[in-house]
Amino acid sequence: MCNDPARRYTNFLDDEASLVRRFALRVRLYGLRHLRSPAAADDLVQTVMVVMIEAVRAGTIRDPENLGSFVLGTARHVVGGWRRGESRRQGLLDRFAPDLEPIAEQTPAVDHERLAHCLGGLPRREQLVVTLTFYEDRDAEQIGAALGMTTGNVRVVRHRALTHLGQCLEGAA
Repeated sequence: MCNDPARRYTNFLDDEASLVRRFALRVRLYGLRHLRSPAAADDLVQTVMVVMIEAVRAGTIRDPENLGSFVLGTARHVVGGWRRGESRRQGLLDRFAPDLEPIAEQTPAVDHERLAHCLGGLPRREQLVVTLTFYEDRDAEQIGAALGMTTGNVRVVRHRALTHLGQCLEGAA
């Protein structure tokens, strides 16, 4: 163990992975106990570890001996914030949910055959842009790079394609 505080702190900063290994399991167990959900506990670990590393890098935690208290306090604050947010959301749902229509009733039924017909009627470039956007979930920059187009041109082509698709589908009604 090094007695020089500056050197100890430098070693402390250099070994972020060991810090995560040291505290992640403890935070996860805390999350499982207080959140009762493995997914929420994993989210808590990720959130707390990011806050811890940012604090260490910023020099907020000057003494490594205080890190355990900082991590536990951060976990408590995050869980409390999540609970308050959930409580607010639940209150809003209780208050306004009776006035909301179910989502299934708001979403129009899709005639897949008609959609395929309308998509087939688009020019090839518009078909490609729509397919890459919605099937492969690519953004305008990625599509532009793949097709040799500018991002602005991709957006214009996509807008026109969606307009044509909308008109074709409305014509079916």
